[in-house]
Amino acid sequence: MSDNATTLPVAAQAAVRAETARLLRQHRRPLGVVIALHALAALAGLAGPWLLGTLVQRVSEGTTLGEIDRIAVALAVFVLVETVFTRFAKRSALVLGEEVFAQLREEFMQRVTGLPLSTVERAGTGDLVSRTTRDVESISWSVRFAIPSVLVAAVTVALTLVAAAFAGGAVALALLAGVPLIWTSARWYLRRAPAGYLREGASYARLNGVITETVDGARTVDALGLGPWRRRHIDDALRGCFVAERYTLALRMRFYPVVETGYLLPIVVAVGWGGWLVATGHANIGQVTAVALYAVRVVDPLSELIEWWDEIQIGAASLARMIGIAEVPPDRATRDDATPAGQDIVATGVRYAYRPGHDVLHGVDLALRRGVRLAMVGPSGAGKSTLGRLLAGIHPPTAGTVTVGGVPLVDLPMTELHRQVALVTQEHHVFVGTLADNLRLAKAEADDTELRSALAAVDALRWAQALPEGLRTEVGSGGTPLTPAQAQQLALARLVLADPHTLVLDEATSLLDPMAARHLERSLSAVLQSRTVVAIAHRLQTAHDADRVAVVEDGRITELGSHAQLLEADGSYAALWRSWRDEPAAYSPDRR
Repeated sequence: MSDNATTLPVAAQAAVRAETARLLRQHRRPLGVVIALHALAALAGLAGPWLLGTLVQRVSEGTTLGEIDRIAVALAVFVLVETVFTRFAKRSALVLGEEVFAQLREEFMQRVTGLPLSTVERAGTGDLVSRTTRDVESISWSVRFAIPSVLVAAVTVALTLVAAAFAGGAVALALLAGVPLIWTSARWYLRRAPAGYLREGASYARLNGVITETVDGARTVDALGLGPWRRRHIDDALRGCFVAERYTLALRMRFYPVVETGYLLPIVVAVGWGGWLVATGHANIGQVTAVALYAVRVVDPLSELIEWWDEIQIGAASLARMIGIAEVPPDRATRDDATPAGQDIVATGVRYAYRPGHDVLHGVDLALRRGVRLAMVGPSGAGKSTLGRLLAGIHPPTAGTVTVGGVPLVDLPMTELHRQVALVTQEHHVFVGTLADNLRLAKAEADDTELRSALAAVDALRWAQALPEGLRTEVGSGGTPLTPAQAQQLALARLVLADPHTLVLDEATSLLDPMAARHLERSLSAVLQSRTVVAIAHRLQTAHDADRVAVVEDGRITELGSHAQLLEADGSYAALWRSWRDEPAAYSPDRR
């Protein structure tokens, strides 16, 4: 994760408990069915030790072959009943788990898609990707398997203790021998595990971010010789994962041996204590046999309870990270009654800081009248993209205002904002689905004629019609692959369908080769004729064609005017233009 990234919030344990209680209340009926079925299966299974204890007692006292056969038949019946109830109980538990997980996944995606874009950009990719992959997977495992298994194990243990008390009388006290060990070690473990698993999740988020950023910026890393520095960054992230994993592993290595002792201690005590009671005439051999078998039988559900409880700790940490997204505060206070009186965009005294006290824009003033085409040029890191995002309403300014028709952009509801201004960056994404589905993300009710018109506007109709099934062709992951240029044209076609009056193009054609980019810009000119356009460009031909050019340097607009005016002024823009004109192949936005 980049150094200036901020981690998304993590919900407190109280919020996790409240969320868990909400889910249990919403699904209490199917959950009750699952517990009831497992309870019936457990009851049927508890008959086995009692019948075997009875059989031992009868044999020791002397019995008939017929009575032994009857006990054997009863034992077989109870085993069959237990098997049937267990089968239906597990099926019900899996169905319930899928329903709960589907609800959690849908709610999580609603929260993620509702996050302020400014927050997402500050947080970086690693934390959010980790929550949508690793944390979702952990929650899936907990919901589908861990929670039902813990509930079932708890019911089985409780019923086993009750059955042992009825079957063995005083001998059953032996089953409590392991409680102090289990109770003490569990309290010790639960005080430390949640924080450990949260640290573990955060360390993986950081590693994910560092690797993702390194891969995405591989060309830049190679060009600037940053490989050793990025490797050190990755090594630091890996070291953090190792330390976090080692801590939770150490907890388990201390916890499990003590708990295992707590499982086995009742068996030993039951035999010793039961033998003494038999010797003193306070119990019989059948009772000791039944209790010893119950002690053996309770080991499996207890072991399962503890093991799955550990998985629940991991799931709870992941749930805290998932629902923590809901705690992200809005980056603006919108007003439903905000109605722009026009389409002019005005920035007044605009400042912006990604980190408090470190402004990247310094008192920018800019007025965009309807229909004007403005090109913003300047060195990398000067603040062009940041200013473009403020003009598109993505970021609220730290100070100053950006208005449309006299209304601050950040006061507009998001649906209204998107009707007014749209941003297209050099980043793009092709979603899994048909080409038509991808286009209708911008306008759900668009018919095929509108889709073709939008594609034609960005010179993409020819290759779109050449696809195997035209607009119905599956694209995205697993479908027909699109080239980077085609994917960018698809993004621009969405922009045509969205039909905002102001467009902010942040190097939107940078992935196309110069000839294709120039051709696309010519194709777009008719579509953009009546719109306000802000083009953040690295090809100065875009600036040459614009009505006005703004030179952004060190977070300020240092020059503003037409192409001809800025050439006549013989400042930074003129030097940039001469460099580009004389050596176009070597042109870089950093050259001045």
